[in-house]
Amino acid sequence: MTESVAEFAGLAALVTGGASGIGLATARLLAARGARVAVLDRVKAEDAGGLHPVVADVTDDAAVRSAVADAGRAVGALDILVNNAGIGAAGTVEDNDDDEWRRVLDVNVLGIVRTTRAALPLLREAVRARGQAAIVNTCSIVATAGLPQRALYGASKGAVYALTLAMAADHVAEHIRVNCVSPGTADTPWVARLLSAAPDPAAERAALNARQPMGRLVTAEEVAAAIAYLASPHAGATTGTALSVDGGMAGLRMRPPAPPR
Repeated sequence: MTESVAEFAGLAALVTGGASGIGLATARLLAARGARVAVLDRVKAEDAGGLHPVVADVTDDAAVRSAVADAGRAVGALDILVNNAGIGAAGTVEDNDDDEWRRVLDVNVLGIVRTTRAALPLLREAVRARGQAAIVNTCSIVATAGLPQRALYGASKGAVYALTLAMAADHVAEHIRVNCVSPGTADTPWVARLLSAAPDPAAERAALNARQPMGRLVTAEEVAAAIAYLASPHAGATTGTALSVDGGMAGLRMRPPAPPR
């Protein structure tokens, strides 16, 4: 067994929003590195690939509690919780009505609350059995950087960032580490839908690529690798941290390209 596979050997994980995009990439990576992995989503994952699917909507507390219990039974324990389920929103503060604000916050923020609340007893059991447990939340660069047309989405992810820090403080004494990843614009199904709805999808993709200093979108696999790092026992001293996977958006201030001569 290689070191990368042994990294998660004997550990069990639950990934929410794991039927596609970043969630599916994360679930597959954790499984490839030796974890037993359950995937929670509103729909059953079509390509289970050795993963254990459970079905629940994170806005339904009773369904979440039942699904987390089912996941724990399916994988035999719960050492790692990846709170990845989320939805997007576009527009300024004028463009989304109150119902849409409630819907996005219900999924992106309260979804983490419900899943974590249901998982904590299993995570505490993992601490007693193996010394530590980990929670990783999927945040976003919009939590700390103002991007146009992302008022509602940015507010929801800003809450995820603050919630991550509060959870880390609350549970550090229990040896449950809590961190988050903050992707830049990632090449996910949601972004693909945004691009397809744009008047000029090719021009919009080019603009999104150019917004990140690396000149391209982040891949789901790159975000998954960051989540796996934060979830790993090798990151045992890392808690209360936001790890940016954003092509340099958070920290780099690049000079504009020289004008054509």
